[in-house]
Amino acid sequence: MLAVAMLQSGVMKFVRPAWIRQFAEAVHLTTSQLTILGSLQIAATIGLVGGIWFPPFAIAAAIGLVLYFAGAILAHIRSGDRNMAGATIFLAFSIATSVVLVLDVWLD
Repeated sequence: MLAVAMLQSGVMKFVRPAWIRQFAEAVHLTTSQLTILGSLQIAATIGLVGGIWFPPFAIAAAIGLVLYFAGAILAHIRSGDRNMAGATIFLAFSIATSVVLVLDVWLD
């Protein structure tokens, strides 16, 4: 589920519909920064899916997403934008996914 959500979110950062542009402006993101953030989300998608065959990829991707969304929340706070529900939910899913993946490898 996290991989599908990251793919959708990453692609939207390339397509840049009006709601994404408004969101980016609220936290003072440039077009090039949106491209980088979308690329990171798509890379995380690849890592999560690749983790089906090589679990360390999924673990690295999930931990990377924890850092990504912690940074997103900080960006919202620094810019004074209180609309961070999405980042908070994705942070929680990323933490849960990281824990499950690490426990799966550790207990295997």
